[in-house]
Amino acid sequence: MNRLLALLALLAGAARAVDIYQYTHAGMLAPNVRNLTPRVYVPNGKDATVSVIDPATFSVIRTFKVDEEPQHVVPSHGMGALYVASDQGRQSLTPINPVTGLPGRPIPTPDPYNLYFTSDGRYAMVVAENAKELNFLDVKTMAPAFSLPVPCKGINHMDFSPDGQHVLAACEFSGDVLKIDLAARQITGKLHIGGMPQDVRISPDGTYYFVADMMKNGVHVINASGRQPREVGFIRTGKGAHGLYPSRDATRLYISNRDEGSVSVMDFRTRHLIAKWRIPGGGSPDMGSVSADGTQLWLSGRRSDVVYVFDTRSGAVIHTIRVGNGPHGLTYFPQPGRYSLGHTGNYR
Repeated sequence: MNRLLALLALLAGAARAVDIYQYTHAGMLAPNVRNLTPRVYVPNGKDATVSVIDPATFSVIRTFKVDEEPQHVVPSHGMGALYVASDQGRQSLTPINPVTGLPGRPIPTPDPYNLYFTSDGRYAMVVAENAKELNFLDVKTMAPAFSLPVPCKGINHMDFSPDGQHVLAACEFSGDVLKIDLAARQITGKLHIGGMPQDVRISPDGTYYFVADMMKNGVHVINASGRQPREVGFIRTGKGAHGLYPSRDATRLYISNRDEGSVSVMDFRTRHLIAKWRIPGGGSPDMGSVSADGTQLWLSGRRSDVVYVFDTRSGAVIHTIRVGNGPHGLTYFPQPGRYSLGHTGNYR
């Protein structure tokens, strides 16, 4: 009996110790990126350029042209390249060599608003926001493999279940979230939450998804289990809640409030807000990344044409860097993790 109780206690302890982000803690860089020089890549939507920042000096060291309306810079699954997703004009994915920081030849791709990768690394998932579909590309060739139409408007961001087999995707123009079974290639559930849902992140224990809502000014809490998504709570953070970024120790979630120039800090365990960091004089913090060591949060100033660097220990804005017009989904690279699931820093 005592042996059985001890086993049950061990299993319960293991369950409590689940950490989706266990391989993305500070300094846990994969061997193939460990010796890369860190760079921050900023897509400037209105300029059709990418600004490259040296995070050691907080200065722009290079700017290069890409196709129209670059939205996000996304690390590939194996982190051997980054892709600039441009969803206007010629519409393409422009590869960046992370060793040289230079762009390669654009890959024509219909409507690439955002980009993710299946957890097995087999497919790139192009988020075709305007076309209302997910287009899957063969990662080895980046050639089209198959498409999945979605029953919503404005699909934009998503995050993965603990086993990587499902995603919860946000649709900003119809106010919906979708549960998608990637193995079965089908939509299993749809929930109308209203507002304008944006970024999506799963909790470290894998039990909840958090969905930022730019219109409702906060974060929806969605149950991660089951085929049908179900809302179990809502956390008010600030006007224009937009981007979601776990801290390197996976104890906090940083939420950018684009319309009030602030970042809210939430305790993952209690789901309570514990701090709010304000940009002096206001600003428009949008999408970004946490630095590899976890001491900085980098966010684009979407309407301010700058990049903000927050000290995650004090909450102070320690640098404001002028970039191009309309900066959006910037990426700090490299970041810790065994592989990338896409967007500006979804690693496992």
